[in-house]
Amino acid sequence: MSGERRAGGGALPAPHGPGKRCRGGRRVAESEEDMYRDAEEIERERVLLCGTSSSEYKLSIAPEMDIMEYCRKEWRGNTPVAKRMRKGYEAVAQKFASIRRVRGDNYCAFRATLFQALSQATQLPSWLQSEDFTMLPENLLSKYDWIKKWQLKQKLSRNMGEISDEIKDYLILLRKKWKNISEIKGPIEKQEACDKLFKNEEEEYSLYEALKFLMLNTAIELYNDDKNGRRVPVFSWLLFARDTSSNPCQLMHNHLNHIGHSGGLEQVEMFLLAYALQYTIQVYRLYKYSTDEFITLYPNDPEEDWPVVTLITEDDRHYNIPVRMCQETML
Repeated sequence: MSGERRAGGGALPAPHGPGKRCRGGRRVAESEEDMYRDAEEIERERVLLCGTSSSEYKLSIAPEMDIMEYCRKEWRGNTPVAKRMRKGYEAVAQKFASIRRVRGDNYCAFRATLFQALSQATQLPSWLQSEDFTMLPENLLSKYDWIKKWQLKQKLSRNMGEISDEIKDYLILLRKKWKNISEIKGPIEKQEACDKLFKNEEEEYSLYEALKFLMLNTAIELYNDDKNGRRVPVFSWLLFARDTSSNPCQLMHNHLNHIGHSGGLEQVEMFLLAYALQYTIQVYRLYKYSTDEFITLYPNDPEEDWPVVTLITEDDRHYNIPVRMCQETML
């Protein structure tokens, strides 16, 4: 399928070594077959990545560009896949004028969702205002000894006190950044503040650790509710029906601990992220164009008062951001 898609397309390069590259938010061995491009195109991308400066690696959210211009650059040729993608982008362009590429590492779902949430934030969510919010790590660790195996930024072997204090710092940072950005009234100033935050690698990745812990807390609540006979959303059954996550402890060990390191978010975990943030995540799934799954909501039965953020994916692994809602759509 040579020529169907240009080299280096889809996501900002992630700072991996030249022997591996990131496709759709996952690290891929160089021997693995690429579903879009031929060997020559893949090799050209590796050359580009080797020549990319460290400052470019730190660019988490690229500047916006016209969404159809982006589509034309990314998807060429007349294969069924290319045609479907172009049709999908044309449909998105009816609602949004531009797109912003997201860095293609295993945090891309977190990055895209949080960036969109902060970009439109006008107030601090109620769950962030709770007095007990920053006590979550201490409270959970006092009940569940297995949380001491929580993996933070690829480091293990911490004691409970260190884990609790570090996660607490991340939660405090999340509340502080959300509060500061939500209080900015001007849209240009708000966008500049978001761009600045997502250029600060240390703070950015700390926020993702906070999101992961909030997902664990939500999973524990759902699991306990189900065991106690309370009503839980359908995705919760699916989450704990997996052989690798039959309970919150397994979910942490086999899934949450690997997010950002060796894997990204799976579909059912997108539901969990939405519940943790109390946001509806609306995703244009371009490869599902012309099916009833083209626009998917996480969760599919959201609360009416939950804010909505919108993402774009070509493969359910990597996510980009549509921006500048068309005037007709706004009206």
